[in-house]
Amino acid sequence: MAIDGEMQFDAAVSPTVGQLKFPGSKVAGYANTFIFPQIEAGNIGYKIAQRLGGYEAYGPILQGLNAPINDLSRGCNADEVYKMAIITAALS
Repeated sequence: MAIDGEMQFDAAVSPTVGQLKFPGSKVAGYANTFIFPQIEAGNIGYKIAQRLGGYEAYGPILQGLNAPINDLSRGCNADEVYKMAIITAALS
């Protein structure tokens, strides 16, 4: 599994910027998982990816408590609830 450290979003998704900022990184420019410092930033980020990018986006998942907590959108459907449950179970 390729893992890298903290990087800004442009370096995480743009191969050109990623290799400029992180030469030789296998993740930079091709990241598929994003971790945000606050729930508000996470909500904004995943909704942008989902709506503008046409991607499936799941989250946010709050960690650091006794158990992970899902923050599902009011507009989510049954399939999104099911997939979030699987992701959360894998984290437990």
